[in-house]
Amino acid sequence: MNTRFRTITLSCVGALITLTVQAQYTSCTWISSTEAKTWKQEKIQLQKEETSSTPDLEINGTENLQTFKGWGTCFNELGWDALNLLKKEEKEQILKKLFSPNGDLHFTTGRIPVGANDYARNWYSFDETAGDFEMKHFSIDRDKKTLIPYIKLAQTYNPKLTFWASPWSPPSWMKTNQHYANKSGVHNDLPKGKEVSLFNDQFIQKPEYLKAYALYFSKFIDAYRQEGINVTKLMYQNEAYTFAEYPACSWSAEGTIRFITKCLGPLLAKTNPQVELYLGTMNTNRIDIYKNILNDSLSSTYIKGIGFQWEGAQVIARVHKEYPKYRLVQSESECGWGKFDWPSAEHTFGLINHYLANGCEQYTFWNAILCDKGMSTWGWSQNALIRIDSSSKSITYTPEYYAVKHYSHFVAPGSRLLKASTNSKLPILVFQSPNKEIVIVAGNFENQSKEISIKLGKSYLNVSLAAHSFNTFQLK
Repeated sequence: MNTRFRTITLSCVGALITLTVQAQYTSCTWISSTEAKTWKQEKIQLQKEETSSTPDLEINGTENLQTFKGWGTCFNELGWDALNLLKKEEKEQILKKLFSPNGDLHFTTGRIPVGANDYARNWYSFDETAGDFEMKHFSIDRDKKTLIPYIKLAQTYNPKLTFWASPWSPPSWMKTNQHYANKSGVHNDLPKGKEVSLFNDQFIQKPEYLKAYALYFSKFIDAYRQEGINVTKLMYQNEAYTFAEYPACSWSAEGTIRFITKCLGPLLAKTNPQVELYLGTMNTNRIDIYKNILNDSLSSTYIKGIGFQWEGAQVIARVHKEYPKYRLVQSESECGWGKFDWPSAEHTFGLINHYLANGCEQYTFWNAILCDKGMSTWGWSQNALIRIDSSSKSITYTPEYYAVKHYSHFVAPGSRLLKASTNSKLPILVFQSPNKEIVIVAGNFENQSKEISIKLGKSYLNVSLAAHSFNTFQLK
C-alpha cells in the first residue's frame, strides 16, 4: 500500500468568484468516525474568537473556487458475482446505498472496462478473431450477461448515471507478443521470452492495426449506447506503465501520440463526437512522458483531460501547473492488499484529499464490492468498500466505506472546493455545496487527538479531532 505522500503544494486554477460567508453560521452538525465507533453525529456551536494565533484554514469570501463533478466506481465481473451471492432485497439495499441520491455514497458515474480487466472472471476481448480489421466479429455478448445487467441495476437507482471507459488490453492478436499480458508468471501462460517491458509499444504500430483498434472503440461505444448506456469519456489505456501478469498493454509516448492523433481521435470526432478523449489512465511519475504527449501539436486537438492514478499522483501538481487547460480526474483509487482495515481507510481518505486538492474534478473508486479476501482472477487480493462472506452471506461495510462516505455523502456534484490543507497527518478540505452549505472534511491519522481551527468569516470552528478519525462538519 502506498504511503509516500506527505506535504503537497496545492495548485488550483479557476476564475475568482466572491463567496458570501453567511453570518448566520453559528452551529453545525459534526459527524465523526473512528475504528471503535463509526458515524457518530452531534451538534456543536461555532465560536466568535479563535483559540490559536493562526487558523489552520481561513475562508474570507475571495476564494479561487474549483468545481467538483462527482464520485463513481468501476463495474467489474467479480463485483457482480459477489453481489449475486445475496438475496434480492440485500442486493437492492447495497445498490441503493451506492447509487441512489437518497443513499449513502451518492455515486453519479461509473467506469466500464473495455474487455477484461484483472477483476474479470478470465481473459476476453470483444474480438479475438485474428486479422479482423473490419471488426466483423465484434461482439459484447459476454457483457450482456455480466456488466450490463450490473450497470442496469445501478441505473434503476440513479437513471442519470454517466459513464467513462478504458481497456486493460486490446485484442491479443493486435499485440506484438499475441498475449493479453506483458509479464509472464504463474497466473498466465506467457513465455518469459515474450514479455514486453515498459515504455515500449506492445501494440503493433502498423496503420491497419491502429485503425482497427480505433474502430473497436467506436463499435464498443455504439454497442453500449444501444443498451441504454452512454459513454461520455474514453481513456485509451489503463495503466500503460504497468508490468503485469493480468491484462495490460505497454505503450511508448510516440505510440500513444500516433494512435490518438492519427486514428482514435479523428474517428471518434466523426462517429462519436459526444465522447471526450482523456489521456490515461496515467500511472507514471515520469514527467517526460506527459511532456512528450501533451507538447505534441496535434494532441491538444483531441485530448480534453487527463486521468491520474497510482504513481501519477506524484506529478499531478506539476502537470496541473504546467498544463492548466486540461481537466483532471482521479481514475482509480488505490486498492490495498485485501486487509480491509482502518489503515487502508486512512490511506484512501488521504488520497481523496490529495487528488481533489490538486485539481481533480471527479474521483473513481475501484471495487465497490468483493467477496471474502478480495482475490482477483490473477491471484492477488484487494480491498473493496463492501465485503461479502461467501459462506455466511454476511455483509460488511468496511472502514473504507466510511472514509468515502465522509466525503461523498456531503460533497455533491457542483460543490466548490474553497480551501485545502494536504498535510498527510491532518488533511482538510472545505467546500461550498450547491445549496450554499459549508462542508468541511478533516482527518487525523496521528496517535493523539489534534486541535484544529478554521475561520469562516467572523466565526471559528475550533474542535479537537480524535486520534485516527474521519470527520465531516456540515454548516447549514
